[in-house]
Order: sequence, then C-alpha cells, then structure tokens
Amino acid sequence: MEKAHRYRFYPTPEQESLLRRTLGCVRLVYNKALHERTQAWYERQERVGYPETSTMLTQWKKEEDLDFLSEVSCVPLQQGLRHLQTAFTNFFAGRAKYPNFKKKRNGGSAEFTKSAFKFKNQEIYLAKNSEPLLIKWSRQIPKGCEPSSLTVNLHPSGRWHISIRFDAPTIQPLPISDNSVGIDLGITSLIATSNGDKIANPKHFKKHRKRLKKSQKNLSRKQKGSKNREKARIKVAKIHLKISDSRKDFLHKLTTQLVRENQTIAVESLAVKNLVKNHQLALAISDSGWSELIRQLDYKCRWYGRKLVAIDRWFPSSKRCSSCEHIVDTMPLNIRDWTCPSCGCNHDRDVNASKNILTAGLAVSVWGARVRPEQNKSVKASAMKQKLKS
Repeated sequence: MEKAHRYRFYPTPEQESLLRRTLGCVRLVYNKALHERTQAWYERQERVGYPETSTMLTQWKKEEDLDFLSEVSCVPLQQGLRHLQTAFTNFFAGRAKYPNFKKKRNGGSAEFTKSAFKFKNQEIYLAKNSEPLLIKWSRQIPKGCEPSSLTVNLHPSGRWHISIRFDAPTIQPLPISDNSVGIDLGITSLIATSNGDKIANPKHFKKHRKRLKKSQKNLSRKQKGSKNREKARIKVAKIHLKISDSRKDFLHKLTTQLVRENQTIAVESLAVKNLVKNHQLALAISDSGWSELIRQLDYKCRWYGRKLVAIDRWFPSSKRCSSCEHIVDTMPLNIRDWTCPSCGCNHDRDVNASKNILTAGLAVSVWGARVRPEQNKSVKASAMKQKLKS
C-alpha cells in the first residue's frame, strides 16, 4: 500500500537558493511547454505530447539565455512535463479545465524521483546538495520502507514542506466491526449520523474572516513591487494557511474516528462543483470541506479494510420517511424538523436523511441494487431491512 508523509523542513541559505532556482526552472519549463502545445494546436492544428516537449527541453538547455536550466537537477524539470501531460489528459477526458500557467506568487513544487535524492540514515539528500535537509520529523518513516519519490513544496507564506512517498507494508486492516453508519453532510452540522449524533461545523474560515478581510484590505493599499506589499502578502498567505491547516486537522481526526468505529460507511455522492454555483451557499459549502472529507474516508477505508458506499446523488434521502418509506413532494431547506403525513412519525431532517442513506448504502453493498425509487420500484426498503436483519 502506497503512503505519503508530509513534513516541514528548514533549508540552509544555500539549500534555499538552489531550491528556489529549481522551482523557478520547473515553473519556466512548464509554462513554455504549455505555450508551445497551445500554439501548435491553434496555428498548425498539431498535437504535441510529452515526447515532443522532452525534446524541446533538451534544445532549450542549449540556448544561451536558458543555459541556467542545466544548473539544477533535470529530474524535476522532466516531472514538470509529465505533470503537464497529466493535466492535458484530464482535460481531454473532461475531468478538469484547460491547464493554466503557473505563477511565482503561488510558491511552487518540484518532484524528485529516486535518481535525484538519497535516503541514508533517516536523512534526505537532494541532488546537487551536499548537506541533508533539516526536516522536523513529526513521525518516522517505518523501518524497511524506502521512499520512491518526494515532492518539495513552497507555500506562498514562505513555509517549506516535503512529502515523502513510500510503500507501507505495515498498514494492516482493522479488526472487523459489526457497526455501520450513514452520513448526511450539512452546513450547520457538518455531519449527522444514522446513530442520531451530530458533529457541529467548526466553520474555520468564518473564524478568521474579519482578520483576513483586514489583511487583504491592507494588502490592496500597498504599492506594487514594494517590500511592504510583500510583507502584507505573506501575512495574508499565513492566514489562509492557518485556515487550511485547521480544517484538515479537524477532518483527519473526524474521518479516522469514523473509520475505526464502523465497518461500512454510507455517504451521498454529491456534486460539490455544482452546489457551489448557488452564490448564497457557496461560501458555507466551501468552508465545510465536503470533498476533502469524502476523499479522506475513501483512502482510509482502503487502507484499513473498511467499505465506503456512495449512493446516487438523486436519492430522496431528506424527503423519505425512514419509518414507513413515504416520500413527501417537497422539502425546502428551511424545514429542519417534519412530521410524516402517513405514519405521523416526527423526524429531524438530517438524522432521518442519514438513516435513509444507511439503508440505501447497505442495499447497494449487499445486493448491488439501485437506490432510486423510480428505477427500482419493486425493491422496497422494508424488505431490505428484513433481509439485512436476518
């Protein structure tokens, strides 16, 4: 099982100078290759792939005004071209937009494969560096594990991070549990579970919004190119980093707890990109981090032998009564509690939805059945429950 650990490190002045030059060269090569591929298509209707851009890189190094490309390791430059090829592959497959040019103010990253670094005595030596990186080892790499690649990243705030990827044979499945849970994602409550529990949404962005607004206003008043503007930019970047770190830390703790306690986890397959088109809810949805929560549940379930089931996004989980399966016609967002007109059972909107999500998720995992009522009317939820209980 492949795994990656991310650490913060503190380069020496010489190392930082070389790393910044490496990031600059990676950015330059990426942007030039993107420009060449774009121009080739619009001017000659010719598709340029990775082999052609790799040949271009060799020619660029021979040019007098680009000879500095030879002063850094060639591996990150080649990896940058591979990343560009991946970006185009995702674009043609409809998974992403057209690749954008990289900007210096966003920091940057450089990937090193095995031929461009040395791992010796729990220390990392990068190519063209004689001294090891001063890494803050918050956790050690398991013994016997050799890093396959590593990525150096510079955050806009000025912090350096390194992500070390390796094969981890030490990851073992957790003991089998009889518990299953359905999760309904929300804004006020980040999640509501089929057990009746609700986890409040910390709203990390909202906590720092006033301070961020003040810092951004201060940044906009600084003269472009001045040192004071650079100081103000770093201050804004640090606030964004604080928000991001707080959100990821909370989601990691929450998803780890869910995976440890439950064998099967059922969630909705939400289209977050479409949901944020609602300008009234876009900020709250983005601050919740739904996509990151599902992503963490996905790989942690694969790590520890758990099962994550994503049901159809059109399944009427909120409008369906979890007791008698009656479906109401409408359910506006302002209604948080409702009474079933068929059986008279009173429901909390979110908890009721999570119960329906669990029932549908178990049906999908056990029978492989569809969960949309208009597509599978012959299969009733009551029969599913009886089958699962037996």
